[in-house]
Amino acid sequence: MASEPIYRIVFSQQGNIYEVYARQVSQGGLYGFVEVEELLFGERSSVVLDPSEEKLKSEFQGVERFYVPLHAVLRIDQVERKGTPRITKSDGEGQVAMFPLPSVPPPTQD
Repeated sequence: MASEPIYRIVFSQQGNIYEVYARQVSQGGLYGFVEVEELLFGERSSVVLDPSEEKLKSEFQGVERFYVPLHAVLRIDQVERKGTPRITKSDGEGQVAMFPLPSVPPPTQD
């Protein structure tokens, strides 16, 4: 029997890049949002604590599911193993750029 898939979700929020791991990712019921459920964190019995992971744990404490705007999602991967969730500061000089939005001319009045 295959184990449940694990997804790595990378998204931007307020100048930070979030990397989280979850069991379920879907388009969700809200148009334009990605729904993320069942977040995965490291074991609490670990002796070494990662401050970034602890910040994520406290930020998402009690959250059953959350929605990320589609334009904020940088990448979603299905992975074999859970890694360390983290928050990193965005320097604005990455390889990923926002998808260009079409410019709509203003309506003309006849």
